[in-house]
Amino acid sequence: MSFLDTLRQWDEAVTYVDRQDLSEALRIFLSIQEPNSKICFDIGCLHLLNQELDAAEKAFDCSIRKDEHLAVGFFQRGITFYKKQRYEESVADFQRSFKTLRGNQLIDYKALGLRYKLYACEVLHNMALAEAQLGHWEKAQENLVKALDYKTDAKLNIIDKALQSTLKQKLFKLVEFPSKVLFKPNKHYVAELEKKDYLGKAKVVASVVPQDDFSGFAPLQPQVEDGPTRPKEPEVLRALEGEPHTVLFEFVPETSDELAVVPGNIVFVLQKGADNWASVIFNERRGLVPYNYLERLEISLASKQNEGISKPPTREPPTRPERKQGLTASSSSSGETQVKDAQSTDNSCIVKVRFTFNFAVSVPPGSPYAILIDKISKKLNLPSRAITLSLNSEVTGQSVINANTEMESVWSCATGRRITLWCNTKEQTDGKPEDEIHFVALHSYESSNPEDLNFQQGDTITFISRVNQDWLEGQCNGNTGIFPASFVEEVPVNDQ
Repeated sequence: MSFLDTLRQWDEAVTYVDRQDLSEALRIFLSIQEPNSKICFDIGCLHLLNQELDAAEKAFDCSIRKDEHLAVGFFQRGITFYKKQRYEESVADFQRSFKTLRGNQLIDYKALGLRYKLYACEVLHNMALAEAQLGHWEKAQENLVKALDYKTDAKLNIIDKALQSTLKQKLFKLVEFPSKVLFKPNKHYVAELEKKDYLGKAKVVASVVPQDDFSGFAPLQPQVEDGPTRPKEPEVLRALEGEPHTVLFEFVPETSDELAVVPGNIVFVLQKGADNWASVIFNERRGLVPYNYLERLEISLASKQNEGISKPPTREPPTRPERKQGLTASSSSSGETQVKDAQSTDNSCIVKVRFTFNFAVSVPPGSPYAILIDKISKKLNLPSRAITLSLNSEVTGQSVINANTEMESVWSCATGRRITLWCNTKEQTDGKPEDEIHFVALHSYESSNPEDLNFQQGDTITFISRVNQDWLEGQCNGNTGIFPASFVEEVPVNDQ
């Protein structure tokens, strides 16, 4: 299925949701052959709205596999697990959602087509409720106290009420995602789906005959012997309706009266109102645009538009990193992988590992710790010293599995040659400051993507991980995110 077909069906399905026809919207969503992460998220929301919890869980799994940084995806799957009374898995998903927020107070998904703000305090609120369902009242209180550090004025009341309930060991209400709020396709792309008349209506733009207003076809008019000496380019612009202006900033319309434009477009201003809104024409379409988004295009400079243009920057960000096939692909086909492992090693023990995604490895029954950790580290493509295993989601001294653990007690927990373990990674090896790698910014980098790390030239960045050959993950000025590797240079160890 082509991108245009997917976009057209996506927009049609969202339109049916606006009309309250959820069944038809879900039918159209499910007919999309290769849905992206946002479409899978929309499908999960509709299933969750219909109380189809198994189908909702499957859809959110698909969304997270395609975008492992989608915090709201983990949040919705955590709500799904909570409604299925699988509270341990619910706690784990809320923890991943909070981690993906990267210390920010909230994420506003409006720029990605979702009119929703995910607040860190609400994620911690739901995490505390799931802990309370498990009887872990002290952990529930700790999460709510932590939520107070991330609260906003609008969310203060709900956190205070939940904290009072935990002191009395009483459950409180779950914070749910608003119903019928879905990811919508980019308005600019949807606008391009409409048929356009690129020829338009015939119009005289230059004529030597005075007051020639004829707009159709006519016999040739008598011409003077010597043609006009004035340049043609200004005459063309002067003959068009309105004053030409250049668009400086992108404008996303919120009403049907407004017009979508992007930087570099040439629009023609028909009228400027006292409220600083201008009525313009662009591509034979009329609409309103803020006048401070425009800059008047002087006709006298029209023939010199290629002069004085500054050279483009010598460095540009590389293409966005594709999702790691080693991670997402393994999770997207985890069912097939597990079946193959189970069929190929009939006498082996199947170890299901709960990580950011789920995967399985097979080891001989009663294997020592070295064999188990080697299998898992190869699967994750990480050094074994950076991996911590545990028997449950709570990483405590009793549940942690390491080289000193009696493996007989671990394998005794297996049922039918199957066992589930939890996996976490260490951000720093052995916690030694001298193991940190630092970079210095050669160029400033600014991006509107919430997962990116913005910095200025000369800033120092602490290295966390390598995403691929062109992108790195790091921390700078208290913020964490990904950035182009070509924009930084590693600081030598002696200088650090």
